[in-house]
Amino acid sequence: MLIDRFQRNITYLRVSVTDRCNYRCVYCMPSEGIPWKPHQEILSYEEITEVVSAGVKLGIRQVRLTGGEPLVRRELPALVRELKAIPGIEEISLTTNALLLEKMAQSLAEAGLQRVNISLDTLHPEKFSRITRGGVLDEVWRGILAAEQAGLQPIKVNAVVVKGMNDDELVDLARLTIEHAWQIRFIEFMPVGNAQDWGPGFPAAAERYLPVDQIRSRLSPLGLEEIPRPDGCGPAKIYQIPGAAGTIGMISPVGEHFCGVCNRLRLTADGHLRPCLLNNLEIPLRDALKRGEDLTPYFEQAIQSKPAGHTLFEKELDSSRKMAQIGG
Repeated sequence: MLIDRFQRNITYLRVSVTDRCNYRCVYCMPSEGIPWKPHQEILSYEEITEVVSAGVKLGIRQVRLTGGEPLVRRELPALVRELKAIPGIEEISLTTNALLLEKMAQSLAEAGLQRVNISLDTLHPEKFSRITRGGVLDEVWRGILAAEQAGLQPIKVNAVVVKGMNDDELVDLARLTIEHAWQIRFIEFMPVGNAQDWGPGFPAAAERYLPVDQIRSRLSPLGLEEIPRPDGCGPAKIYQIPGAAGTIGMISPVGEHFCGVCNRLRLTADGHLRPCLLNNLEIPLRDALKRGEDLTPYFEQAIQSKPAGHTLFEKELDSSRKMAQIGG
């Protein structure tokens, strides 16, 4: 078992398969994009499988594939199939913007993918296009329905809440759960490499954050009831509109942070183990992979380097990596 200094059992590995993305979401990267890592600096599927295998031997049980946008990486179902074959893996999931999901959902399910988290910050097509800098909302909606039909459930729909951008849509997004057996998850905005000006019509950096208690307040007309959740089911507090088919999750990495129960590590696309999303410390292991070394010491170093909590309240996070380069 991977137990850190604060007696947290680390069972979850988020794996970024690429730093590339087919969107340019305003809170994730600048309008001009970011310099992509050359292909030769990105972990191969064989190397990712080797890292995951090493982690599973030490206690990792859940793997989530992320990016960038993971579906832009060619032959992703092949990686899913390789990971699914590792003894000890209990769950393989995927976070995606769903742009390519309509045509890939079935093949991913057949390869062994179990569920998906889909990013959707607004229900208005024009606003969606502005937030993503060119995205088409209907394509994402078709991707969600394709995932549902392929059995990639439960479907979780992630909305990053930004004051002055989409906080006027919280009730409408929550009401999707009345008819759909999805979990709509409201995530506090995180200041990670995104303090730049987003352009006309978007809030200034100092005005973007809406704390989770205000998110709950905006949803109070729906009469939400909190639902007890089992241990190890993730950071979200779960609620339900009475009689609704689905649920509502609230994730508060800043206002009511869940660091005390964090059970995860992150593997960046270029081969670094990152103990904490909101801390700059990374343990490089790509060279060790090339040399054929045992990866156990690198996992142990990452585990013992996990901080008690993030330091966003004490200092601003270095913006040397954007969210798309970390893996979310």
